[in-house]
Amino acid sequence: CGNQKCATLSMCPLDSGEKIHVAALILARGGSKGIPLKNIKVLAGVPLIGWVLRAAVDSKQFDSVWVSTDHDNIEKVAMAWGAQVHRRSPEVSKDSSSSLDTIQEFARLNPEVNVICHIQATSPCLHPFHLKEALELITNQDFTSVFAVARQHHFRWQEVKKGGSVATKPLNLDPSNRPRRQDWDGELCENGSFYIHTRATIEKGLQGGKWAYYEMLPEYSVDIDVDIDWPVAEQRVLRFGYFGLDKPEAVRLLLCNVSGCLTDGRVLISVSGEEMVSVNTRDTTGIRMLQGEGVEVILISSSEDLTKALADKLSQRTGCEVRQLGKDIKSEAKAMMDDRDLGWKEVAYMGNDAPDVDCLNLAGLSAVPRDAPVVAINAAKYSCHNVAGLGAVREFSELILLLKKKAKSQMEQDRIHRDTF
Repeated sequence: CGNQKCATLSMCPLDSGEKIHVAALILARGGSKGIPLKNIKVLAGVPLIGWVLRAAVDSKQFDSVWVSTDHDNIEKVAMAWGAQVHRRSPEVSKDSSSSLDTIQEFARLNPEVNVICHIQATSPCLHPFHLKEALELITNQDFTSVFAVARQHHFRWQEVKKGGSVATKPLNLDPSNRPRRQDWDGELCENGSFYIHTRATIEKGLQGGKWAYYEMLPEYSVDIDVDIDWPVAEQRVLRFGYFGLDKPEAVRLLLCNVSGCLTDGRVLISVSGEEMVSVNTRDTTGIRMLQGEGVEVILISSSEDLTKALADKLSQRTGCEVRQLGKDIKSEAKAMMDDRDLGWKEVAYMGNDAPDVDCLNLAGLSAVPRDAPVVAINAAKYSCHNVAGLGAVREFSELILLLKKKAKSQMEQDRIHRDTF
């Protein structure tokens, strides 16, 4: 390496002309003490670990993306979101095991990896551009370690024992000259989103090397440790989270299954043979909210699930076209899109089972009710808190409208300047 500072430390990540292997690594042990199986608990419709995996994969900065776990269910979710799995040993799966222990084990088992980006699963507002810009400090500027920070404006005081007579002292301010927030730059504190290290730095126990920080804006700094953090984090993620390469705000058409989404999937049959289904008024209100904002809603079903008479009644009740489809749902959905000159990124899709998987994967925004089978949940971009027939459609409608509102306000969430807050 031609860089003298790196040569002195013998930790330069890049030899001249050598292709380096950069790996993303998310640690996700099954035995979380604060929240059981926290790493795969659903946050704003997505398994917690799914938020950072989506950002890592879409950043296109990594030669491999890994999840290190000791739990079968976490392994399944990780693979569904595009990660390889490092099945950690019992020696580094204990309550007393440190993150460094697990990272060092991963490095030993994967000698081709030169740089490891340890991403915290509990940082769901991470975006691809954060990872790209931070990694450039390693690959282009010869730093050996980079970590994420956020700026905080907290006045700190020395801790003293209760009941004692020792007076506390200010640690970072002069009480007689307390600065206004706008006159104080604040302090940089680790926010835990990610830590990037070269192999040599990891092997030396993070000792020495050339360190740099990467500053993230406070609105992207979310860390979830206990249940009380969950509802606050959910609202933050819906506003500042990363929803994928396609912009879901552009939704102009919602295709929604009747059976198993708008209804609970049951068909009631009277003694006289009359068939009935139950529709929740919260869900029909959600549909009208979308229509009021210019989103066309088409309800889809099969003739086996819904008779023509019921389809006509449902159309009258909701003000939507009810389209009865055959077995090739994707082709018929594409025909409806072509008629309206729409692409998949402008379409939202709500399904509930295996036949919907293709459309759930392709749609710019997709959702399933909470009680959908795993095969559908893994394909959807959003998993509702509510079950089919009891508010799931309303919940998805509100998400679509929230994203449209973001677009109308022209909030560039990937480039928000601090002065605007």
